Amino acid sequence: MSLNLVPHNRAAMACGRALPAVMQALCCIVAPSAALAQADAVGAAGATELAPVVVTATRTEARAFDIPASIDRIGGDEVRDGRAQVNISESLGGVPGLLARDRQNYAQDVQISVRGFGARSTFGIRGVRLYVDGIPATLPDGQGQISNVDLGSVGSIEVLRGPFSALYGNSSGGVIQVFTEEGTGAPRLNFSAASGSDGLLRLGAKAIGAVGNFGYVVSASRFTTDGYRDHSATTRNLGNAKLTLRPDAESQLTVIANSVALPRAQDPLGLRRDQYEANPRGVDPTALTFDTRKTLDQTQLGLIYERRIDPANALRLLTYAGHRNAEQFQSIPTGPQASPLHPGGVIALGRDYRGADLRWTLKSSLADAPLTLVSGLAYDALAEHRQGYQNFIGSTLGVQGALRRDEINDVANFDQYLQANWQFAPKWSLNAGLRHSQVRFKSTDAYIVGTNPNDSGSATYNATLPVLGVMYAVNDAVHLYATAGRGFETPTLNELAYRPSGATGLNFGLQAARSTSVEAGVKTRWAGVGELNAAVFQADTDNEIVTQTNVGGRATFQNAGASRRSGIELGWSQRYWEHLRAQLAYTALDATYRDGFKTCTATPCAAPTVVIPAGNRIPGVAQSSLYAALNWAPPTGWRGGVEARYLSRVYVNDANSDSAPAYAIAAANLGYMLNAGPWELGGFARVDNLFARKYAGSVIVNEGNSRFFEPAPGRTWLASVSATLKF
Repeated sequence: MSLNLVPHNRAAMACGRALPAVMQALCCIVAPSAALAQADAVGAAGATELAPVVVTATRTEARAFDIPASIDRIGGDEVRDGRAQVNISESLGGVPGLLARDRQNYAQDVQISVRGFGARSTFGIRGVRLYVDGIPATLPDGQGQISNVDLGSVGSIEVLRGPFSALYGNSSGGVIQVFTEEGTGAPRLNFSAASGSDGLLRLGAKAIGAVGNFGYVVSASRFTTDGYRDHSATTRNLGNAKLTLRPDAESQLTVIANSVALPRAQDPLGLRRDQYEANPRGVDPTALTFDTRKTLDQTQLGLIYERRIDPANALRLLTYAGHRNAEQFQSIPTGPQASPLHPGGVIALGRDYRGADLRWTLKSSLADAPLTLVSGLAYDALAEHRQGYQNFIGSTLGVQGALRRDEINDVANFDQYLQANWQFAPKWSLNAGLRHSQVRFKSTDAYIVGTNPNDSGSATYNATLPVLGVMYAVNDAVHLYATAGRGFETPTLNELAYRPSGATGLNFGLQAARSTSVEAGVKTRWAGVGELNAAVFQADTDNEIVTQTNVGGRATFQNAGASRRSGIELGWSQRYWEHLRAQLAYTALDATYRDGFKTCTATPCAAPTVVIPAGNRIPGVAQSSLYAALNWAPPTGWRGGVEARYLSRVYVNDANSDSAPAYAIAAANLGYMLNAGPWELGGFARVDNLFARKYAGSVIVNEGNSRFFEPAPGRTWLASVSATLKF
C-alpha cells in the first residue's frame, strides 16, 4: 500500500478508491492530519516536546508512537490515584476498543473484551491474552483470569489491539500486559486503607527499594465487601513479590511470586428483567436455595534471566509454575442430577500449570538500515483434575454430595515465533512476524460407573499466524500505518467441558475459530494539541464459537459460521499547566454474524431448532462507548478529577430479543498530598455514579433462564488514606 501526500480533498478521494470500505472512515482523519502537519511543521518543531511512552508490544522496548499498532499504556499512578484499587476495570475505561466491566460478583472474574473478542465469556476471560510480568495469566487452552494482580504495586498496564495481537498465539483477540513496579531507589514503606459503600474495606502494604544491585517490591492487600447485591459478600487476600538481582552490567535475574485466595465469594447469579426492574439488589431464589458460591486459591512462581551477550545479541529465558484450586457451587436443580450421566452441581478443579519462553534478540542492519529480529520458543502446559459432585445430600441443599465426574485433562502448546522490525528508509519502517502454534488437548476419564462410559479422548489444533505492518512518518508529529494478520482461538476446557446433548465427556467436536484482521491508523503528537490516535479496523472470523446452551451457570458451545467485527477507535490526551490532564476515548463497533445458524433454548439439546439470522449482532458487545476525564494531579497539595462514561445498549443473546439499555454515568474524586519529613501522606474521597443512575453494569450472554442482567450499584462513596515512609 502506498500513501501519497496530496491536498486534503484529493487525499480523501484517493483513500476512497484505494482502501476497503471499513477503512474509508479513517481518511477523514488521515488526510487533514497530514496536511495540517505539513503546514504546522515549523510551529510544532519549536514547541515543548511531549514525553514519550515506551512499551514492549513487539517484545522489544519502543515508543508506542513508532509501532504500527493500536497500543495504550496506563501508568501505575493512574491505576491508583483516586481509585479503590480493587478491580483492574477501574483503570481501563480510557482505552479505546476495550470494554472492562465490574460484575459486582467476585465468584466470577471481571468481564473484558477487546474489539468484541471475549464478549461471550460467562466466566473468566477468554479471547484476550493476559500476562503479568511476562508470565501468561492465560492458560494454554485460552482461558485466563487476572485476579492475582495487586494493583497497589502495579508499575504499568499495556493494552495491544488489532492484528499484532496474533503474535502472542492462541486466543489473542487483544493482549493485556501488567507489569509490577521496579525495585529502585531508597527503601520506602507504604500503607493504605480504603473504606466505602456496602461494607467495602481494603488494606494494603508495600515495601519497595534497592540495596546495591538487589531490588525488591513486596506487597500485600486484603479486600472485603458485603456486596451491593444480596448474597454477594466476598473476602480476597493478595500477595505479590518481585525481586531483581544484577550480578553484572550485562545480566539480570528476576524472581516473581504471587498468591491470591478467595476463602468464600458468594455468587448472586444474574437477574431476569422483571427481577432487575423490581429490585436490582436482589437475587434469584435459587442462589439462596443452593448457596451458590466459590472458593479459590492460587500460588505462582516465575523466574526471568536476561543476558546481553554483546552489543547486538541478547537472550531471555522465562520459566514459571503455579497451582490453582477452585470449587464452585451451582444452582442446578436436584431432579436432573438423578440421571446416572449427570455430572452434578458442584465443580471442583485442581490445576497445575507451568511453562517456559526462550527468546533471542538481534539488533543489526540490513541494506544499511536498522534491523531488529526477535525469535523464540514458547511451551505452556496445564494439568487439570476436574471433579463433579451433587450439590445436595438428602434434603440438604448447597453442600457437596456424591461424586459424579472425575477426569484428568491435559493441555499443552508449543509455539515458535519470529518478528522483525526494519527501518528500510528514513521515513518508512516495516514490522513483520510469524508464529506457529500447536495446542493439544487430552482427557482421561476416571469415572466409569454403571452406564457412565469411558469418555477419554483428545484433539489437536494447529495454526500458522502471519502479521505484516508498515509505518510512514510524515514528520515528527504524524505517523501513518497499516497492518494485517491472521489469528485463531481454540475452545477452552470450560467450553469443551459439557456436550449440548447431555451426553458425558468433553465436546471434542468443537473446532478452532480463525480470524483475518486488517487495521489502518494515524498517530499524531503536537505539544499544543496533545496526542491523537485514530484507527479503523475489521476482523472476519470463520467457525465462530458461540453459546448453544447456558443454564444454571453451565454452558455448552458450538461452531457457527462467519462473523465480522469492524469499527473505529479514537483516543486523545493532553496535559495543561504540567499537572492537568484531559483524556477522551471513543469506540464505534459493529459486530455481527455474517452467517445464520441454529441454537437452543433448553438443555439438554439433541438438535438446535432456534434460528439466528445472519445480520444479528454479537451479544455482549456495545456499538459505541465514550470515556472523558479531567484530572489535576500535582505531587503535593490539592488534587482531584472528574470522569464520565457512556455505553450504548448491549444485546444479551444471539436472538437479539432483549438488551441492557444504554447509560451514562459520572464520577468525581478530591484529595490532598503533603510531605512531612520522611513521610508522604495523602488521602482522597470519591463518589461513583454521581447522579444515581440505574443500569446493568454487565450481562450474562445467552443465559438459558433469561437471567441476563448483573445490576451496577447506585451512588457509592469511597474514602482512602495512605502513608509512605522514605528511608
